Amino acid sequence: MNTFTENQFDLRELTVAQLVVRAQQGDRDAFGELFDRYRSAIVAGAMSRVRNADEADELAQDVFIQAMQKINQLRVPEAFGGWLRQIVHRMAINRVTRNRSAIACDPDTLAATCVNEDAPDEVAENREQAEAVRNSIDRLGALDQETLTAFYLNGQSLVEMSNEFQAPIGTIKRRLHVARKRLAKELDLDVLQAAV
Repeated sequence: MNTFTENQFDLRELTVAQLVVRAQQGDRDAFGELFDRYRSAIVAGAMSRVRNADEADELAQDVFIQAMQKINQLRVPEAFGGWLRQIVHRMAINRVTRNRSAIACDPDTLAATCVNEDAPDEVAENREQAEAVRNSIDRLGALDQETLTAFYLNGQSLVEMSNEFQAPIGTIKRRLHVARKRLAKELDLDVLQAAV
């Protein structure tokens, strides 16, 4: 285990990528710094999925344990944040699925406790809008579809997309910008056709 001396520079001054490289080389202090930097975001991400503070804390601990065990599998140190979010997502799904228990409930109690705050017409309108967006995306070219899906639906960062598409980040930004414009045009065409 590394001991901190005055000759070593402060881990807080290192970039995430530098910390990942050091953690991959066995530096537990570097991984501890990554934990400190990402803990609140990971707990928040876990909380949004499991909806229980204690479960979220426990899930965050499990995520960091798995990340520490598998850090050498991360090929792009700059993608650590996205990689960690993917681990949270997978582990949260596993936890929710595993902990799901059947609760017997009579229909009157169920009706009294299940509240849909959206009016039926709002729900229908939201569904129509979502369908219009999906239909518009389907009419786009393959590259636009892949770009929008990776960024918006899969939640990939620009760095992760750059790696996946094997293109510079600037190119990914341009593709995303162009794909958004094309999607907006397709949506406008839908609105015009619906009005006719």
